[in-house]
Amino acid sequence: MMAREHIRNITLLPDARVAVVFDPVADLAQSAATLAGGARVAASLDDLLAEPLLDALVIVSPNDCHVPQLRRIVAQRPLPILCEKPLFTTDAEASEVAALFDDYPHPVWVAMEYRYMPPVAALLAQAAAATGGIRMLTIREHRFPFLPKIGDWNRFNARSGGTLVEKCCHFFDLMRLILQSEAVRVMASAAQDVNHKAERYDGRVPDIWDNAYVIVDFASGARAMLELCMFAEGARYQEEISAIGPAGKIEAQVPGPGRFWPATLGPAPTPLLTVSPRSPKGPYTVEVPVDPQLLEAGDHNGSTFYQHQRFAGVLRNGGRVEVTVADGTRAVQIGLAAQQSVLTGQAVTLA
Repeated sequence: MMAREHIRNITLLPDARVAVVFDPVADLAQSAATLAGGARVAASLDDLLAEPLLDALVIVSPNDCHVPQLRRIVAQRPLPILCEKPLFTTDAEASEVAALFDDYPHPVWVAMEYRYMPPVAALLAQAAAATGGIRMLTIREHRFPFLPKIGDWNRFNARSGGTLVEKCCHFFDLMRLILQSEAVRVMASAAQDVNHKAERYDGRVPDIWDNAYVIVDFASGARAMLELCMFAEGARYQEEISAIGPAGKIEAQVPGPGRFWPATLGPAPTPLLTVSPRSPKGPYTVEVPVDPQLLEAGDHNGSTFYQHQRFAGVLRNGGRVEVTVADGTRAVQIGLAAQQSVLTGQAVTLA
């Protein structure tokens, strides 16, 4: 699914194309190649890495494949990389990833698409002025359950890293970005209450959580909270972000994928941004529409296109990678700390 979203958005960029694809499932590889307009289907990852005219690599594999694939790329064919989140899934892999890219000569970009959703970008641009300095940040995601994936890899913590890594590293990345501070303590409560409990895969019952609360304290003194529910797809908005400070409050409301919105209910909701100053009181709301072509190209409100646009700009013109290996690492570390907090019932302190 995400591979196809990346391909559709790359094809929207000027002077860009997908040249070669590899997927161990032959039908999926051929389908991706066709979607890309006739890309070559590689017989293996080694075959893909031997393609002579590559400018960059995009990794859109299951979570536990990322580090082994990154290891092979660094050793065999160092190139610019855009790697889907999470960058890794265990504490033990953090130091290896840091060492792999300590002096890597090419840009490495971690795919944190949520940064680039237009309503989220609008909140980021206006939050400081609207709040007078954020003291409280809340991110709520009320969404559909985990979708079926190849090999059912996302049904088990061992392959995904757990819900608070797999799904929520996006939100921990947003917390760091919005607050411009590092997490120092994490407290979490989560459970598997509704989803996947009747499913069996080779006799195994899925162990992935479907709801959680996570509170994160930051070095700046600001606090953030995540509320996740994965059996709430009936909601009008999938993500709701609110930031509050001494001057006021700012909120972004983001709908889920348009393909899941029932046609009987009319047009899918438009993203909203609301600013609520304290004095003089006078909340106002504006729509933040997304280009319909970009909505058709994926499930993330146009953000995948904007991400690739910026990544391509770095490759062509130089400049700063906006989501670094360090950013991807810290987001996963918050997620792993949240997983640990749930299991132990204790707050986890981060270095």
